[in-house]
Amino acid sequence: MRPPHWRVEPEIPLPRLRTISSLWTCAAVLGGAGVAAMAVDVPLAAWADRGSCPSVIEKLCDLSEMFAHGLGVAMILVLVAVLDPPRRFALPRIAAASLGSGVLADLFKLFVARVRPHHFDLQADALDSFAGWFPLLGNRSWEQGFPSSHAATAAGLAIALAWLYPRGRWLFPALAALAGFQRVLSESHFLSDVFWGSAVGCIFAPLCIYGGRLARAFDRLEERLMARSATRMEKHSPHKSPATRPSAPKPSGDLPHAV
Repeated sequence: MRPPHWRVEPEIPLPRLRTISSLWTCAAVLGGAGVAAMAVDVPLAAWADRGSCPSVIEKLCDLSEMFAHGLGVAMILVLVAVLDPPRRFALPRIAAASLGSGVLADLFKLFVARVRPHHFDLQADALDSFAGWFPLLGNRSWEQGFPSSHAATAAGLAIALAWLYPRGRWLFPALAALAGFQRVLSESHFLSDVFWGSAVGCIFAPLCIYGGRLARAFDRLEERLMARSATRMEKHSPHKSPATRPSAPKPSGDLPHAV
């Protein structure tokens, strides 16, 4: 689905992943990558446990964790609100796409218990890290490794920001990847958990942006926010030409799908 004209700079090519189907395909690929990554889960966790990662890369990944943390999401929302007031309308959608992806990943933890690497015997097989089915609320913190909610949050945030700022369509996924690798280096998750968490983000975030009832609800909310913003502009600048006011967004269902 092509974003509204007022959200994208005309000289910037639209990102390739701009429909629900393409992002869900990406989620399927990430899910498959998670299954394949189980072959290296334990060796990679042992490598991280030995502190073999170069300190520069480890520091970079540590700093990138904020991109996958709720506080980091809040800071980014504040930055958008302060530095880019015309796009404040998108704050609820960004928050829902990112934090909603993390919450959905947390719900999966109620169905499958998986031991985190820092509590797992790294001499055992990766399949032994799965501790049981349907632990529900009895699942202890160190058994909540599947999937990574940090990775889900980062993926959802990257998708939302790439929609709002197409210039960063490669930067935001790169930050999400660094944040995901930090979860491996900190022995909080196996690599497969990171892939599966990212898949969750690629499933949920597009529902907030590229069509469907949830996206249309945000379209209506943004219309109201834009209308209020235009009203405030009229009050403060009564002689301003109506042609200079920002246009209200079109509902997602009325926008043409990208080819």
